[in-house]
Amino acid sequence: MLTARRRVVATAVVLAGSLLLVSCGGSDGGSPDGRTLRLWHYEGPDSAMGAAWNEAIKEFEAEHPGVKVKFEEKGFEQIQKTAPMVLNSSDAPDIMEYNKGNATAGLLSRQGLLTDLTAEVTKRGWDKKLSAGVKTTSQYDTGGVMGSGKWYGIPNYAEYTMVFYNKALFKKYGVAEPKTFDDLTSAMDTFVAKGVTPLANAGAEYMAQQYLYQLALSKADRSWVDSYELYRGRTDFHDAAWSYGATTFADWVKKGYVSKTSSGTKAEDAGVAFIQGKNPILFSGSWWYGRFTAENKFDWGTVLWPGSDLTLGSGGNLWVVPRGARNKELAYDFIDITMSKKIQNLLGNKGGVPVAADPSAITDPRAKTLIADFNTVSGRDGLAFYPDWPVPGFYDVLVSETQKLIAGSATPDACLDALQKAYDKGVPKK
Repeated sequence: MLTARRRVVATAVVLAGSLLLVSCGGSDGGSPDGRTLRLWHYEGPDSAMGAAWNEAIKEFEAEHPGVKVKFEEKGFEQIQKTAPMVLNSSDAPDIMEYNKGNATAGLLSRQGLLTDLTAEVTKRGWDKKLSAGVKTTSQYDTGGVMGSGKWYGIPNYAEYTMVFYNKALFKKYGVAEPKTFDDLTSAMDTFVAKGVTPLANAGAEYMAQQYLYQLALSKADRSWVDSYELYRGRTDFHDAAWSYGATTFADWVKKGYVSKTSSGTKAEDAGVAFIQGKNPILFSGSWWYGRFTAENKFDWGTVLWPGSDLTLGSGGNLWVVPRGARNKELAYDFIDITMSKKIQNLLGNKGGVPVAADPSAITDPRAKTLIADFNTVSGRDGLAFYPDWPVPGFYDVLVSETQKLIAGSATPDACLDALQKAYDKGVPKK
């Protein structure tokens, strides 16, 4: 998935060309004698995942005397673009973080570049620790479509979207904190009347399309999501849900909830605007939580999108074991450690969304809310994945069409026509 990782690439991005040189040149590859575990991931060291996995490395080395973890920090885009070539070489790592979804992990599984983990999943009980919605992106069929088939990856964290709101600005303007959808729209009307644009938005990247998708989800159900994401039925972009999403989003622009100038704004700009107190509301994912904790200078809170059982989200990116990994048993042991209570609890207290933590071990109040709300969504099978997942290239189409809605250069019907055309073109033919 391009959506949920565009905004948090690792801080030290190595040029993709260096990967190509490694894959073609002299090997610094994994040791076949089981004394080195080569690990790639792209989480920053200060992120919840980075902190938890650094601790997991210490645990691993303590449990495996004489074995060293050789961690190589990679950039998200770097791995995304070069993984097929590198994994098809003799220099593949033993374990790596990789993006989930049909166009990423699904594609690699279909190309035979990933190890089938099904036996290990059963042996080590990983499947028992994952909810139905989280499991979906771990399994892929022979066509590389998620949701069934063999296990090719394991997530040890999850992600989901929510409404972040600036409590200080709500208090300043006498606005009630949102508990219902009517509360949310009423709050936005009040802010507009005070000359404040309520919603932080990024039309040039994923944020605008996620507003559109969430509005549609509020009128949808699980079978609608399965039809759209898993091809278990026909998707009609002019149905009640999609039509509501597109027309409501366009109406919100007209009402001033969303700035027309945000059509060219990137996610980083929207996040900074919220941090600076320019917009009182930002709808986005749990990946912002740690940064807002560190940088927000005001009191803030989160609520699930009101009036909807479904929201954007999924299991986190996957631990995958390349087909050519030389130390697969060590890789399985490392995954097992990241799924342990100790690492899961640490991840939760650092601001991540663990999949198997002990709720009583989470001490930070906001972290408790973050995890409790995820458990609420997950418990009602409410993770609806992301709008750009179904077909290759759909992310760019969604960006373009939502930009047109923001600019007023296309009608909702025209936008939905374009989405239907791109979607139908990309859906696998049976």
